[in-house]
Amino acid sequence: MLKAKITCFADEISQDLEEQLDVLQQEGISYIELRNVWGKNVLELNDEELSSIHQILKERGFQVSSIASPIGKYPVAEEFGPQVQAVQKAIHAAHVLGTPYIRIFSYHPPENADLDTCRDEVLRRMKQLAEIAEQNNFVLILENDNNLYGTTDERCLEILQHCASDSLRMAFDPGNFVKNDIKPMQDAYPKLQAYTDYIHIKDATFEPKLFVPAGAGDGEVDALLLSLKERGYDGFLSVEPHLQHYMPHASNPKRVVTAVRALKQLLERAEYQWE
Repeated sequence: MLKAKITCFADEISQDLEEQLDVLQQEGISYIELRNVWGKNVLELNDEELSSIHQILKERGFQVSSIASPIGKYPVAEEFGPQVQAVQKAIHAAHVLGTPYIRIFSYHPPENADLDTCRDEVLRRMKQLAEIAEQNNFVLILENDNNLYGTTDERCLEILQHCASDSLRMAFDPGNFVKNDIKPMQDAYPKLQAYTDYIHIKDATFEPKLFVPAGAGDGEVDALLLSLKERGYDGFLSVEPHLQHYMPHASNPKRVVTAVRALKQLLERAEYQWE
Protein backbone atom coordinates (compact mmCIF):
# COMPACT_ATOMS: atom_id res chain seq x y z
CA MET A 1 0.00 0.00 0.00
CA LEU A 2 1.22 3.49 -0.92
CA LYS A 3 2.11 5.47 2.21
CA ALA A 4 3.83 8.82 2.56
CA LYS A 5 6.08 9.26 5.58
CA ILE A 6 5.48 12.17 7.97
CA THR A 7 8.58 13.71 9.49
CA CYS A 8 9.15 16.98 11.32
CA PHE A 9 11.66 19.71 12.09
CA ALA A 10 11.50 18.75 15.74
CA ASP A 11 13.82 21.47 17.00
CA GLU A 12 10.76 23.72 16.80
CA ILE A 13 9.49 21.66 19.76
CA SER A 14 12.57 21.89 21.96
CA GLN A 15 16.36 21.73 21.96
CA ASP A 16 16.10 18.55 24.04
CA LEU A 17 16.09 15.41 21.92
CA GLU A 18 13.96 13.36 24.31
CA GLU A 19 11.27 16.06 24.39
CA GLN A 20 11.33 16.24 20.60
CA LEU A 21 10.78 12.49 20.39
CA ASP A 22 8.06 12.51 23.09
CA VAL A 23 5.93 14.96 21.11
CA LEU A 24 6.47 13.21 17.78
CA GLN A 25 5.72 9.82 19.32
CA GLN A 26 2.51 11.19 20.82
CA GLU A 27 1.47 12.09 17.26
CA GLY A 28 2.36 8.68 15.86
CA ILE A 29 5.44 9.93 14.00
CA SER A 30 8.58 7.83 13.82
CA TYR A 31 10.80 10.02 11.61
CA ILE A 32 12.68 13.18 12.54
CA GLU A 33 14.27 15.97 10.51
CA LEU A 34 17.52 16.61 12.38
CA ARG A 35 18.53 20.28 12.45
CA ASN A 36 19.32 21.43 16.01
CA VAL A 37 19.65 19.41 19.19
CA TRP A 38 21.21 20.12 22.59
CA GLY A 39 21.86 23.70 21.52
CA LYS A 40 23.92 22.68 18.50
CA ASN A 41 23.32 22.62 14.78
CA VAL A 42 23.61 19.12 13.34
CA LEU A 43 26.92 20.01 11.63
CA GLU A 44 28.42 21.02 14.98
CA LEU A 45 27.79 17.64 16.62
CA ASN A 46 30.87 15.55 17.35
CA ASP A 47 31.15 11.81 16.78
CA GLU A 48 30.21 10.96 20.35
CA GLU A 49 27.06 13.09 20.12
CA LEU A 50 26.10 11.64 16.74
CA SER A 51 26.53 8.11 18.09
CA SER A 52 24.46 8.98 21.15
CA ILE A 53 21.67 10.37 18.97
CA HIS A 54 21.77 7.28 16.78
CA GLN A 55 21.44 5.02 19.83
CA ILE A 56 18.58 7.03 21.36
CA LEU A 57 16.68 7.04 18.07
CA LYS A 58 17.21 3.33 17.61
CA GLU A 59 16.00 2.53 21.14
CA ARG A 60 12.86 4.63 20.62
CA GLY A 61 12.05 3.36 17.13
CA PHE A 62 12.86 6.55 15.19
CA GLN A 63 14.70 7.13 11.93
CA VAL A 64 16.24 10.33 10.54
CA SER A 65 14.58 11.54 7.35
CA SER A 66 17.18 14.18 6.49
CA ILE A 67 20.19 16.07 7.77
CA ALA A 68 18.73 19.60 7.77
CA SER A 69 21.98 21.42 7.21
CA PRO A 70 22.44 25.18 6.64
CA ILE A 71 24.75 24.55 3.65
CA GLY A 72 24.15 27.24 1.04
CA LYS A 73 22.72 29.78 3.50
CA TYR A 74 26.02 31.49 2.98
CA PRO A 75 27.19 34.47 0.91
CA VAL A 76 28.21 33.41 -2.58
CA ALA A 77 30.98 36.04 -2.49
CA GLU A 78 32.73 34.33 0.42
CA GLU A 79 35.31 31.55 0.18
CA PHE A 80 33.89 28.21 -0.94
CA GLY A 81 36.26 25.97 1.03
CA PRO A 82 34.23 26.02 4.28
CA GLN A 83 31.16 24.90 2.33
CA VAL A 84 33.01 21.90 0.94
CA GLN A 85 34.01 21.03 4.51
CA ALA A 86 30.39 21.51 5.63
CA VAL A 87 29.02 19.09 3.05
CA GLN A 88 31.63 16.54 4.09
CA LYS A 89 30.48 16.93 7.72
CA ALA A 90 26.89 16.53 6.60
CA ILE A 91 27.73 13.38 4.67
CA HIS A 92 29.44 11.97 7.75
CA ALA A 93 26.39 12.78 9.92
CA ALA A 94 24.06 11.27 7.32
CA HIS A 95 26.17 8.11 7.25
CA VAL A 96 26.13 7.74 11.05
CA LEU A 97 22.39 8.46 11.30
CA GLY A 98 21.33 6.37 8.34
CA THR A 99 19.71 8.81 5.93
CA PRO A 100 20.53 9.44 2.26
CA TYR A 101 19.20 13.03 2.34
CA ILE A 102 20.96 16.31 3.16
CA ARG A 103 19.01 19.57 2.91
CA ILE A 104 20.86 22.52 1.31
CA PHE A 105 20.22 26.03 -0.03
CA SER A 106 21.36 28.06 -3.03
CA TYR A 107 23.52 30.91 -1.63
CA HIS A 108 22.93 34.53 -0.73
CA PRO A 109 23.75 36.89 -3.60
CA PRO A 110 25.57 40.16 -2.86
CA GLU A 111 23.22 42.78 -1.46
CA ASN A 112 21.29 44.66 -4.16
CA ALA A 113 23.12 42.71 -6.85
CA ASP A 114 21.67 41.63 -10.17
CA LEU A 115 21.32 37.85 -9.78
CA ASP A 116 22.81 37.29 -13.21
CA THR A 117 26.13 38.64 -11.95
CA CYS A 118 26.51 35.73 -9.52
CA ARG A 119 24.80 33.10 -11.67
CA ASP A 120 27.96 31.34 -12.85
CA GLU A 121 29.44 31.14 -9.36
CA VAL A 122 26.23 29.79 -7.82
CA LEU A 123 25.91 27.15 -10.53
CA ARG A 124 29.58 26.18 -10.18
CA ARG A 125 29.20 25.71 -6.43
CA MET A 126 25.95 23.77 -6.68
CA LYS A 127 27.42 21.45 -9.29
CA GLN A 128 30.52 20.82 -7.18
CA LEU A 129 28.39 20.01 -4.12
CA ALA A 130 26.26 17.66 -6.22
CA GLU A 131 29.38 15.91 -7.50
CA ILE A 132 30.66 15.38 -3.95
CA ALA A 133 27.29 13.93 -2.93
CA GLU A 134 27.25 11.70 -5.99
CA GLN A 135 30.72 10.36 -5.24
CA ASN A 136 29.51 9.44 -1.74
CA ASN A 137 26.06 8.07 -2.70
CA PHE A 138 24.05 10.75 -0.90
CA VAL A 139 21.29 13.06 -2.14
CA LEU A 140 21.25 16.81 -1.63
CA ILE A 141 17.73 18.25 -1.47
CA LEU A 142 17.45 21.88 -2.47
CA GLU A 143 14.99 24.01 -0.50
CA ASN A 144 13.54 27.12 -2.11
CA ASP A 145 13.98 29.70 0.63
CA ASN A 146 13.99 33.48 0.88
CA ASN A 147 16.74 35.88 -0.22
CA LEU A 148 18.75 33.23 -2.06
CA TYR A 149 19.70 32.70 -5.67
CA GLY A 150 17.17 29.85 -5.89
CA THR A 151 14.24 31.64 -4.28
CA THR A 152 12.03 31.48 -7.38
CA ASP A 153 10.79 28.46 -9.28
CA GLU A 154 12.68 29.55 -12.41
CA ARG A 155 16.01 29.83 -10.59
CA CYS A 156 15.50 26.46 -8.85
CA LEU A 157 14.83 24.88 -12.23
CA GLU A 158 17.94 26.51 -13.65
CA ILE A 159 20.10 25.04 -10.86
CA LEU A 160 18.60 21.56 -11.17
CA GLN A 161 18.90 21.50 -14.95
CA HIS A 162 22.48 22.76 -14.83
CA CYS A 163 23.60 20.16 -12.30
CA ALA A 164 21.60 17.37 -13.99
CA SER A 165 22.37 14.98 -11.15
CA ASP A 166 20.36 12.37 -9.28
CA SER A 167 22.31 13.57 -6.24
CA LEU A 168 20.68 17.03 -6.36
CA ARG A 169 16.91 16.99 -6.07
CA MET A 170 14.17 19.40 -4.98
CA ALA A 171 12.74 19.83 -1.48
CA PHE A 172 9.54 21.55 -2.61
CA ASP A 173 8.34 24.15 -0.07
CA PRO A 174 4.96 25.71 -0.97
CA GLY A 175 4.97 28.17 1.94
CA ASN A 176 8.27 29.69 0.87
CA PHE A 177 6.97 30.12 -2.66
CA VAL A 178 3.91 31.95 -1.34
CA LYS A 179 6.15 34.24 0.71
CA ASN A 180 7.72 35.24 -2.62
CA ASP A 181 4.42 35.76 -4.45
CA ILE A 182 4.70 32.54 -6.46
CA LYS A 183 1.66 30.26 -6.76
CA PRO A 184 2.98 26.83 -5.77
CA MET A 185 0.72 24.59 -7.85
CA GLN A 186 -0.05 26.90 -10.73
CA ASP A 187 3.47 28.18 -11.34
CA ALA A 188 6.15 26.24 -9.44
CA TYR A 189 5.17 22.58 -9.21
CA PRO A 190 4.62 21.97 -12.95
CA LYS A 191 8.21 23.12 -13.58
CA LEU A 192 9.77 21.28 -10.63
CA GLN A 193 7.72 18.11 -10.29
CA ALA A 194 10.17 15.96 -12.22
CA TYR A 195 12.97 16.98 -9.82
CA THR A 196 10.97 16.81 -6.57
CA ASP A 197 11.90 13.97 -4.22
CA TYR A 198 11.04 15.60 -0.89
CA ILE A 199 8.23 17.84 0.38
CA HIS A 200 8.26 20.51 3.07
CA ILE A 201 4.80 20.95 4.56
CA LYS A 202 4.71 24.68 5.17
CA ASP A 203 1.79 26.92 4.22
CA ALA A 204 1.53 30.71 4.09
CA THR A 205 -0.76 33.55 3.08
CA PHE A 206 -0.01 36.08 0.34
CA GLU A 207 -1.42 38.88 2.45
CA PRO A 208 -0.34 39.28 5.17
CA LYS A 209 2.93 37.40 4.65
CA LEU A 210 2.37 34.83 7.38
CA PHE A 211 3.13 31.14 7.84
CA VAL A 212 0.00 29.18 8.80
CA PRO A 213 -0.98 25.52 9.32
CA ALA A 214 -1.29 23.40 6.19
CA GLY A 215 -4.54 24.12 4.40
CA ALA A 216 -5.10 27.50 6.09
CA GLY A 217 -3.15 29.56 3.54
CA ASP A 218 -2.50 30.05 -0.15
CA GLY A 219 0.04 27.25 -0.51
CA GLU A 220 -2.44 24.87 -2.16
CA VAL A 221 -1.18 22.07 0.05
CA ASP A 222 -4.37 20.06 -0.47
CA ALA A 223 -3.88 20.18 -4.26
CA LEU A 224 -0.21 19.28 -3.82
CA LEU A 225 -1.11 16.20 -1.77
CA LEU A 226 -3.64 15.07 -4.38
CA SER A 227 -1.04 15.48 -7.12
CA LEU A 228 1.51 13.54 -5.08
CA LYS A 229 -1.00 10.77 -4.48
CA GLU A 230 -1.76 10.51 -8.19
CA ARG A 231 1.97 10.39 -8.89
CA GLY A 232 2.40 7.52 -6.43
CA TYR A 233 4.63 9.52 -4.09
CA ASP A 234 5.64 7.55 -1.00
CA GLY A 235 8.44 9.81 0.22
CA PHE A 236 8.71 12.27 3.08
CA LEU A 237 6.26 15.00 4.03
CA SER A 238 8.34 17.14 6.37
CA VAL A 239 6.39 19.44 8.69
CA GLU A 240 8.21 22.74 9.27
CA PRO A 241 5.65 24.77 11.24
CA HIS A 242 7.10 28.28 11.68
CA LEU A 243 3.90 29.24 13.53
CA GLN A 244 5.40 31.69 16.05
CA HIS A 245 3.52 34.65 14.57
CA TYR A 246 0.33 32.69 13.82
CA MET A 247 0.13 31.31 17.39
CA PRO A 248 2.21 33.82 19.41
CA HIS A 249 0.93 32.73 22.81
CA ALA A 250 1.11 28.96 22.29
CA SER A 251 3.94 26.75 23.52
CA ASN A 252 6.43 25.40 21.02
CA PRO A 253 5.06 21.83 21.31
CA LYS A 254 1.51 23.12 20.79
CA ARG A 255 2.52 24.91 17.58
CA VAL A 256 4.17 21.77 16.21
CA VAL A 257 1.24 19.54 17.15
CA THR A 258 -1.14 22.01 15.47
CA ALA A 259 0.92 21.88 12.29
CA VAL A 260 1.17 18.08 12.30
CA ARG A 261 -2.56 17.62 12.87
CA ALA A 262 -3.39 20.07 10.09
CA LEU A 263 -1.39 17.91 7.69
CA LYS A 264 -3.10 14.75 8.93
CA GLN A 265 -6.52 16.32 8.27
CA LEU A 266 -5.54 17.11 4.69
CA LEU A 267 -4.19 13.58 4.21
CA GLU A 268 -7.42 12.07 5.53
CA ARG A 269 -9.47 14.31 3.23
CA ALA A 270 -7.35 13.17 0.27
CA GLU A 271 -7.59 9.52 1.43
CA TYR A 272 -3.83 9.48 1.40
CA GLN A 273 -2.16 6.92 3.67
CA TRP A 274 0.74 7.93 5.91
CA GLU A 275 3.10 6.43 8.44
